[in-house]
Amino acid sequence: MAAIRLTCAVNNYHWGKHGLDSKAAQFAATNPDVTIDSSQTYAELWMGTHPSGPSNVYGTDTPLSAIVEECPEQALGAKVAGKYGATIPFLFKVLSIEKALSIQAHPDKALAERLHAERPTVYKDPNHKPEMSIALTDFIAMSGFRPLEEIAQFLDEYPEFRALVSQSSGPFLDALKGGSDVDAKKAVLKALFSELMNAPDAAVKEQLSLLLARVGQSDTGDELSPNALVQRLADEYPGDVGVFCVFVLNVLSLRPGDAFFMGPNDPHAYISGDCVECMATSDNVVRAGLTPKLRDVPVLVDMLTYEFGTPEAKLLKPVPFAGAKHSVVYDPPIDEFSVVKTALSDGQKEEIAVEGPQILIVSEGTGTLVDSEESHPLAPGYVYFIVANSSVVIETSEGSQLVAYTATCLP
Repeated sequence: MAAIRLTCAVNNYHWGKHGLDSKAAQFAATNPDVTIDSSQTYAELWMGTHPSGPSNVYGTDTPLSAIVEECPEQALGAKVAGKYGATIPFLFKVLSIEKALSIQAHPDKALAERLHAERPTVYKDPNHKPEMSIALTDFIAMSGFRPLEEIAQFLDEYPEFRALVSQSSGPFLDALKGGSDVDAKKAVLKALFSELMNAPDAAVKEQLSLLLARVGQSDTGDELSPNALVQRLADEYPGDVGVFCVFVLNVLSLRPGDAFFMGPNDPHAYISGDCVECMATSDNVVRAGLTPKLRDVPVLVDMLTYEFGTPEAKLLKPVPFAGAKHSVVYDPPIDEFSVVKTALSDGQKEEIAVEGPQILIVSEGTGTLVDSEESHPLAPGYVYFIVANSSVVIETSEGSQLVAYTATCLP
């Protein structure tokens, strides 16, 4: 059988959406054994073989990992199995965000190995974790450092921000005026960010209180404005230094189908919305703000690349998927994964064939998935593992508009 339906794990992190407002909950509810509690948060649906949230063959207790490990060359393809061993090299997720989640970055491979060796209980594997998110609903995130001229403008407009970086703001502004080279600009940006993230708690709370008192009555009607974001994040995480990251990180506003890629050592935070997310198989996260979890500020400050630029530069545009009429591929600059989006109208169908393994989830509409042996039903939240070197056909039901996302490793 080329296509195997999966039951996928859902978790309840505090930042998730409540009940069936959550796409993760809606999709998890396709499993008849799952009951959704409207008072509970549902944050993530995990699709794959990661031990923290492994998927099972639908209706059984058989983990997907057992199928992969039994015959990795058949399940993953010879090239993928030869490179990554008996494990799917990516983890696919659905995220539903009601409350912002942490200012964070993911280590590159060398740093991940070192952190895992030094603190295995905190950094639980030695792998890197580049990741990509594709919006399912309107979605707001922060990613990468703003253009330095914007940060300079905020230093002028927000004295509370400047007060927390009083030692580094002068050299930062001087570097901009003096036409310094890129490396010098990155150095002063690092100094400014370090001073901000290491600011004493008492100073952060004092300046945030002053800031809220000054902008708390402002209402621009724009939820993406700095003032609106400050108020939102301060309500969710009172007294948290991460609120001030609004002034240093780009704010991204995504529509459904828009995507952005987060490479190693790239700061980011999700603020609201639902998305599909794909990443290398790892759970390594270095956090420094907007979180009740462990903050590792020294590591975060030291690990970042301090690349800066516009929000548009963070977006990843899809391109036509070779040989397909109704599909595009989001193909980030890493080896472990790509994601194919297939959008079909009434009466349309699409054949998908790749060398590597695939995990498919339907986000909208109904239809069938036809492999070489049988047809399988498709509906929102249905998830299938498709073994390597298989050709499957996605078809819509009569009158349906179907959207499916398929994570794969393109060897």
